[in-house]
Amino acid sequence: QVRLVESGGGLVQPGGSLTLSCAASGFTFSVYGMSWYRQAPEKERELVATIANLSGRTNYADSVKDRFTISRDNAKNTVYLQMNKLKPEDTAVYYCTRTGRDYWGQGTQVTVSS
Repeated sequence: QVRLVESGGGLVQPGGSLTLSCAASGFTFSVYGMSWYRQAPEKERELVATIANLSGRTNYADSVKDRFTISRDNAKNTVYLQMNKLKPEDTAVYYCTRTGRDYWGQGTQVTVSS
């Protein structure tokens, strides 16, 4: 069965960095684009970043452009989100999903606070 398992969240001070990982299993990872979303309390879930399956082309929300980097390792069936210069407004539960958004992980909490 399809599984997506996020990890790497935690508490970090403003200006700090975190790297999230999403381990995928149960499907052919390399043929799917992958995305990171986030949801802050009382807000809609929003798209953070996307990476294509073969080309590795990436797209980012304006709010994270030049601070976050999405990448993938098809040999490890894993997608990453490197987050730098974190701000309090980045606080949210971060989720990964595949093209079609038919499966989601359980999410990992990121809290940016001093």
